[in-house]
Amino acid sequence: MSRKSIHGLLAVLAMAAFSVPAMAQGYPTKPIIMVVPFPPGGPSDVVARIMADGMGKALGQNVVIENVGGAGGTIGTARVAAAEPDGYTVLGASMGSHVSAPALFPNLKYDSAKDFEPIGLTSNAPAAVVVRKEFPANNFKEFVEALKKQGESVKQAHGGIGSSSHMACLLFTAELGVKPTHVAYRGTGPALNDVIGGHIDFFCEQVVSVQGAIKGGTIKGMVVSGNERSPAVPEVPSAKEAGLPAFQINIWSGIFAPKGTPKDVVAKLSDALNTTLNDPAVAKRLAELGGTVPPANTRGSDFLAKQLKADIASWDPILRAANQKTN
Repeated sequence: MSRKSIHGLLAVLAMAAFSVPAMAQGYPTKPIIMVVPFPPGGPSDVVARIMADGMGKALGQNVVIENVGGAGGTIGTARVAAAEPDGYTVLGASMGSHVSAPALFPNLKYDSAKDFEPIGLTSNAPAAVVVRKEFPANNFKEFVEALKKQGESVKQAHGGIGSSSHMACLLFTAELGVKPTHVAYRGTGPALNDVIGGHIDFFCEQVVSVQGAIKGGTIKGMVVSGNERSPAVPEVPSAKEAGLPAFQINIWSGIFAPKGTPKDVVAKLSDALNTTLNDPAVAKRLAELGGTVPPANTRGSDFLAKQLKADIASWDPILRAANQKTN
């Protein structure tokens, strides 16, 4: 190779070496797509829209929501896993898409622990069990009696196999030892609409999604998961109060990017998310919906990676066992 060719090659290599940092430093230069793997109106969608607004302001670019529902959130999640890892496609994920799906879908097209770069947690919320307005039960005790007496004639909705609503109801019904008829939907919004419309008897979902309908009197709240009542629906008893202390689930939402997204781009997204979570207006909005902002020590990429790994390990056997009991 001639000296001129060598110098030319070195110049090209130098330009390539400097181009990656330059691109990362200039990121983002165009709108970012945040895929929500559920239809509009569900908890993942509601939280993602709040985060997208705040992160867009922090990054100086629009963060646009794209709803890609179906198969318990796995279709949209798989789409992001296969996307170009350039920081312009991210996922508004949930425990359903990342924790329960690996346990409930034998042929999942992504590995939730290996195919993504965690950005950070966005919110936490308990689950609520709600019934249609005309269901013949006015409290949790009467509801359980009806479930045990009526068995498969009771219809239970969920937002798709592996969704957080499916996850919550699997645990709830397995703990009670009841087997209602499961009716799967493409997301929380359609499922909740049919409970409100009286076509479905009950539903388990994040308080974020159902608190408005409970307050509006179009559905009845029976119980919320955990040991404490939710400030968003203080009239609904906690699982501990209702005599079902094992109904413990705190559903988180988070943001992920495709595996291979540059570390400094991940850091920019994580910083923008942290800025959003520090906004008092965001905390107030989440609290009104029944969610909470993750504490400062549970934010960022590293914590979400550890949280995901721990949740998969702890929930996998529980979900598999619950799924067997209720099917």
